[in-house]
Amino acid sequence: MSAARPARRALVVGLTGGIGSGKSAAAAEFARLGATVVDTDAIAHELTAAGGDAMPAVERLLGKEFVLPSGAMDRTKVRARVFSDPAARRALEALLHPLIRERSAERIAAARGAYVIHVVPLLAESKNHRARADRVLVIDAPEETQLARVRERGLSEDEARAIVRSQASRAERLAIADDVIENQGTLDALRQRVAELHAKYLALAADAAR
Repeated sequence: MSAARPARRALVVGLTGGIGSGKSAAAAEFARLGATVVDTDAIAHELTAAGGDAMPAVERLLGKEFVLPSGAMDRTKVRARVFSDPAARRALEALLHPLIRERSAERIAAARGAYVIHVVPLLAESKNHRARADRVLVIDAPEETQLARVRERGLSEDEARAIVRSQASRAERLAIADDVIENQGTLDALRQRVAELHAKYLALAADAAR
């Protein structure tokens, strides 16, 4: 009797892009088409919500003034702190990133879709990005487009530019890309490009399963 074949991990596509590039819109469309989406930003929100697993450590690290009365992390205060204090940013990342990676791995392992879209905004900044994804999809947009979209969320020009400067450059993200969606047009154009890549990823996932 032959040994059972080990379960095959789903094809994992690491989706990344700068703030305001349209990552969330692209991920939502992949999910609508049937992909399993594992979003590290969503996981970070879960960990720092009221009762979140990271909140006791966040309070010890930053202090009670960075916790809302509800028990959730005060994201506005924390954002201002970490963008003015690189050491605080590194400390918070050192706390949260291992928890995010662990929870992401659990959800990828449990995925039931034909493939996984793993949304990782800081994938280009990760030294082991190739170990985290089979392919890298970059959602790209000109910096001025990014800034305009971020300002629409209510952030000031200075806040928006500080966030963009803190992230990898467009060139650095494009250098690691297997696939690119240039997202400076309409939502319909984005959906069309996602549909094209969805067909491609289905075919790659089927080939890998053989």
